[in-house]
Amino acid sequence: MTQAPLPTLPRVSVVMPVLNEERHLEAAVEQILRQDYQGSLEVVMAVGPSKDRTQEVADALSAKHSNVVVVANPTGKTPAALNSAIARATGEVVVRVDGHALIPVDYVTCGVLTLRETGADNVGGVMAAKGTTPFEVAVARAMTSKFGVGGAAFHVGGQAGPALTVYLGCFRADALARVQGYDESMERAQDWEMNLRIRQTGGIVWFTPTMQVEYRPRATVAALARQYHDYGRWRREVARRHPDTLSLRYLAAPIAVVLVVVGVITGVVGVAAGNSWLAALGFAMPIGYLAANLAASVITFLRKPLMALPTALRLPLVFATMHGSWGLGFLRGVKQ
Repeated sequence: MTQAPLPTLPRVSVVMPVLNEERHLEAAVEQILRQDYQGSLEVVMAVGPSKDRTQEVADALSAKHSNVVVVANPTGKTPAALNSAIARATGEVVVRVDGHALIPVDYVTCGVLTLRETGADNVGGVMAAKGTTPFEVAVARAMTSKFGVGGAAFHVGGQAGPALTVYLGCFRADALARVQGYDESMERAQDWEMNLRIRQTGGIVWFTPTMQVEYRPRATVAALARQYHDYGRWRREVARRHPDTLSLRYLAAPIAVVLVVVGVITGVVGVAAGNSWLAALGFAMPIGYLAANLAASVITFLRKPLMALPTALRLPLVFATMHGSWGLGFLRGVKQ
């Protein structure tokens, strides 16, 4: 599609959905303000009703820096926060950054240059997962594994080029206006859904490996399960609204969940009935998944020679939690 070229140094608005980020917010904002971008830059934080001192921290940052603005997000929901911040933003380029993210100093510069060079409406890079505890490191490794999350470039890396979606995003403001921003009914998967609308209206979403944002994985099995369960539920909602986006990649986890559950039930029935053939057929399904899980864990360990054994031993649990929770969430869907 034909669109006006960006200025050499367009004004940039960094928008941040913020909720319960007292610990990380100041560092995240100060890192944005240290960007090497030579053009005008502002930060717009949409702050939700937090349970900690996030509002006070945000207000203090706004008082300290004239180019830091705070807007209210009464709902506390991420898409509503983003839309509120975008509505207040004055930039020709809008960069999304989370309230706990530490972006590299050249992140905005890389985003603007890539927008200008490619003619894309949105550019983004790698969700560089990094953990500190053995469990977090295991999750980070799983999140960069095709067995863990599929082949999306923003997870596993790859060559620069058009993509279905990217992590966070550096947008042309006129593209956001064209698609009317984020869909506030999408509590999760709102990035994927909006990037779909950008592509459907003739825009390009562009992945570049030069833009990387450090991501801190969930710290416990329960937190990881909740996260991936929500991912699955809302990806099912995207599929409901846009059936043409379904693919085997998104159906793999729910199919695996169904096969494992059916297999266990069939195996137990076979044992109870004294039917060894039925028992073997049923248990072959969960055993097959376990074998694939263990093989992927070993391969991941061998490809990361510096991975500590305590981390490697957690990989099978992490893979199973991600697949099982995502699959169950997808099967459950979102209540209408």
